[in-house]
Amino acid sequence: MGGTPGRRVPRSSSRPGEVSSGRPRLSLLLRLLHREYTAGIETALAEAGFSDIRPGDAKVFPFVPPDGIQIRDLAARAGVRKQTMAQSVAQLERDGYLERRPHPRDGRSRLIVLTERGSAVQPVTARAGDRIEERWTDLVGPEEFETLRTLLHRLLARIGEADPDAPGSPTPVNNDRLDSDLPV
Repeated sequence: MGGTPGRRVPRSSSRPGEVSSGRPRLSLLLRLLHREYTAGIETALAEAGFSDIRPGDAKVFPFVPPDGIQIRDLAARAGVRKQTMAQSVAQLERDGYLERRPHPRDGRSRLIVLTERGSAVQPVTARAGDRIEERWTDLVGPEEFETLRTLLHRLLARIGEADPDAPGSPTPVNNDRLDSDLPV
């Protein structure tokens, strides 16, 4: 049954999404929390009149700095392929959230910048993110919630420090970007 001859291949008695101890995998728990968070953000966007932002395209907003960014850098920050990001940018540009401007130092490239409409998205998502986190804090208590945040932040930092050049390394999270509230 596969494996090296003479070696016993361990059988997993766990169900999908569980480690062998029967506890849910951390990746499953994080995915479920992300789904809950994303649903709250999408609801807030729709209520504020931004229902045309597709869930997959929302990954763009947290990574566009005020002075603009090239698509390849935007894709790297968001942790997606350049082609995927280019499709999202094109859709958001058609919907009036983004625009392309000439790069001031490189005449061959263009920068992606938020339009006035695109900039209006961020306060909506920030407020929604605050409400979601306040609810979660109410559910588990402020101390436990802050412990969770601290541990996740520390884990991301250590993963990045261990192998910063590895494909798929986490996007660095620094304090000035901790309030990014759009789903990614």
